[in-house]
Amino acid sequence: MDGAINIRDDRTRGDAARKGEAVTCRPAAIVYDGGANLDHEFPFSRTSVRKFRRGEVIASAGVLIDMFARVHRGMVNASTPLADGREFIVEIIPKGGLIGELEVLRKQSLSLEYRASSDCELHYFDGRLLRDLCANDPQFQVKILSKALARVSELELRIISSAGSSLRQRLARTLLRLSALYKVDGQHSGDELIISQHDLAATLPASREKVNQCLRRLRESKVVDGTQGKIRILNRKALEAYAEGEASIA
Repeated sequence: MDGAINIRDDRTRGDAARKGEAVTCRPAAIVYDGGANLDHEFPFSRTSVRKFRRGEVIASAGVLIDMFARVHRGMVNASTPLADGREFIVEIIPKGGLIGELEVLRKQSLSLEYRASSDCELHYFDGRLLRDLCANDPQFQVKILSKALARVSELELRIISSAGSSLRQRLARTLLRLSALYKVDGQHSGDELIISQHDLAATLPASREKVNQCLRRLRESKVVDGTQGKIRILNRKALEAYAEGEASIA
């Protein structure tokens, strides 16, 4: 999806680079089988599989792509810079989530940067086949677009809700939402969250100092515990009460 992702044919890329030519996307051969369900949802096989370590950039904003990806394992952050230079993590994409499908359908460049928020594995698919399938199968097109619209709607509601909420409410809601995402991956109970202070502050968004103050009060109240880069939920009911604004952190 950008230079950080090896989704092109290595020999083609190497020859073009030596000649000083532009490198074009040339995916591996794809087997199409309309009756198969090779990757849970798509009736064609993936072109490649990539694994990323936590913190690695998967794709940069502004890049025109002709492939999209499905998160097979782990989680991915989608972020954008704010006017003051801070990072805002717009969305955290869990296992099963898609990256770049709308951009591929619209033939547009990526508007967000995607980065591995945990060790993860992504499966890549040819955008041309997605466009062809959407054009020839209205039900599949509705399915893809409905999922994308649901994600946008959820994001809008979250932003609207956050606008009128205190930092402690936003923090509690974010921890609960992260807990639900960790459960989707199937490798975690959802009670222990692996997230850096930077990413947690960027998700809210808020300054690290203020987020740390709220976390300290939650730890003092024995609602959460944890060390650098990890947060463990100890009292889920209390955290839910904070999220609903039914309690205050002394």
